[in-house]
Amino acid sequence: MKIIKYLMLILLLASPAYSIAQTNITEKDSLYIIQKDDSKKPAKVLHAEPLYIDLIRDLGARKGEKEWNLGLGLTDNLSFDSYEALIEYEWAPMDRLGLEVELPFTFYTPINGTAKALVPSNQLNSIKVAAQWSFFVNERAKTSMALGYINEFELSDFKNFGDPFIKGNVYNPFLVVAKRWGDNFHSLVYTGPMIEQNFITDKFHTTYDVNTSFHYMIPNTRNFIGIEFNKTFDDGDFDMTMRPQMRVGIVDNLMIGIVGGIPVSRENERLSSFLRLIWEPKHK
Repeated sequence: MKIIKYLMLILLLASPAYSIAQTNITEKDSLYIIQKDDSKKPAKVLHAEPLYIDLIRDLGARKGEKEWNLGLGLTDNLSFDSYEALIEYEWAPMDRLGLEVELPFTFYTPINGTAKALVPSNQLNSIKVAAQWSFFVNERAKTSMALGYINEFELSDFKNFGDPFIKGNVYNPFLVVAKRWGDNFHSLVYTGPMIEQNFITDKFHTTYDVNTSFHYMIPNTRNFIGIEFNKTFDDGDFDMTMRPQMRVGIVDNLMIGIVGGIPVSRENERLSSFLRLIWEPKHK
């Protein structure tokens, strides 16, 4: 399976860094955690951020932080393949407040002889704007909590682009709770409702997401391996996708995240993969 091969390849590439880090590991870990957690005020706890359902900004964000993300994904559906691409920019205009703008695209190709008329039209899915406020950061407990809100202006597909331009809206308040266990193990829960309004029919549809993740961060690095469980409750229906993942630093402020997708209870979706390129411009 290609996804597993890619994950194993990156893990092998990351293993030399892990071996080197074993030398004087306690001292290095403590210095790294101190640098990330205590070098500035207000307080900030180092947490591993999931790669597929990512946060608006680091928990406990500090003024001046910023980040660019470029994402590319492939999902194998039963009658067509979908390719997703996204570009997003996130920044912290003040301590503990993160903002984000994202443009997600989806492109479709038929498979197994599926007629083109039965395949969805390519589209810029929406314009997403979001905010996240870290209301609780406790270094002693190594725990952070945040409230956030995503507003998604849904756009018509390219075939009907502009007719109308905005066809609906998604209202998505959410709560994030993260805890670091010791220096290297991380857990996080991201949950909230997604309320979709169709402007044409003026109907509302609500689903509820519960996303949990667990990660192990390789000592003295920002590299990690872990897994996300993305769960959706939809009027009695339940879908879940497991997403094994890893993040590897390329240079000091550039990282790549690799994610596999394994649906547990999805009727129309098979395996998927996703890559996220993360660039953090230097800030004061």
